[in-house]
Amino acid sequence: MAKLELQNLNKTYTSKIIPVKDVSLTVDDNEFLTLLGPSGCGKSTTLRMIAGLEEPTRGRIFLGDEDITFKQPGDRNMAMVFQSYALYPHMSVYENLASGLKLKKTPRTEIEQRVTEVSKLLGLEELLQRKPGQLSGGQRQRVAVGRALVRRAQVYLLDEPLSNLDALLRERVRADIKQIFAAQKAPVVYVTHDQTEAMTLSTKVAVLNDGLIQQLDPPERIYNQPANLFVAGFVGSPQMNLLTLPCKGRSAILGDANILLPDIPTVPPEIILGIRPENVRIAQPDDRQVIQGQVYLVENLGMHNLVSVRVATAETEPLTIRALLPPEQKWNNEEIRLALPPQNIHWFDVKSGDALK
Repeated sequence: MAKLELQNLNKTYTSKIIPVKDVSLTVDDNEFLTLLGPSGCGKSTTLRMIAGLEEPTRGRIFLGDEDITFKQPGDRNMAMVFQSYALYPHMSVYENLASGLKLKKTPRTEIEQRVTEVSKLLGLEELLQRKPGQLSGGQRQRVAVGRALVRRAQVYLLDEPLSNLDALLRERVRADIKQIFAAQKAPVVYVTHDQTEAMTLSTKVAVLNDGLIQQLDPPERIYNQPANLFVAGFVGSPQMNLLTLPCKGRSAILGDANILLPDIPTVPPEIILGIRPENVRIAQPDDRQVIQGQVYLVENLGMHNLVSVRVATAETEPLTIRALLPPEQKWNNEEIRLALPPQNIHWFDVKSGDALK
């Protein structure tokens, strides 16, 4: 049983290059934590500090009750899966799986037992005598995961392990990884910029930007209750509609509609309304708040059309609302009436970008 804890972790290279500014989080047994964010947000640097491949400038890393901040990578009882697979090309699959155990002078009978167990789990029994050059991308990735699993580590670290796979294979291996690590019951830290991987694999997601955690929550809360504009805009495809609207009285003005504001102490001059395209729908006769606009772009996504609608406003340039609508109708250049269900609307402060509760 293990618990990984990061306390105020910071990595500073120069006064202008600070990839990780202040990261604190805890990963317990049975938890799969994903560090999610765009390139340069600090997620891989954080993972490398956990693994011992980088030394933090400030902060502490604990595994259980032990401070491992400055321990060597080989002394941390962690296993890492790299983006590039990092397999030895001259060794067979069996030798690649066993290599880490041999370095630790594990008895031969135990090595055979562990390799046999892991190869059965990952479906590698028929491939044990092949070299990496004779394997497909998905098979190489399973070998890389297997090499981590034979370690029976206290913590597993995965650095964008699916990024080199094509889309179809990525789905298949993603499902395998979810089942495999659910059975291990050890803390897992997974790095990706792919929100689909984060949402489907994780029990918790830490959304990072500019070296700071923007939100740390279960995936459904990240999606349904974004903490700020960055999380709202980064998580979700198609991206959330984010509209800057003028306020009048207790309402925000969008086209001809007055949209009731949340119960906030002071009404600002402007506010940002957020709503996901799948929550925008065609207005019904009994809808009180109806947005009138004109369709100017229709993108066929198969199960849905992504319809972009221009809404005329009195004080600003026309605003665009994107809606996922059924594909039966084309809507090209037509007038359309949309409804924004109040329970699906998110509100954000213009200055801070924080969500208004």
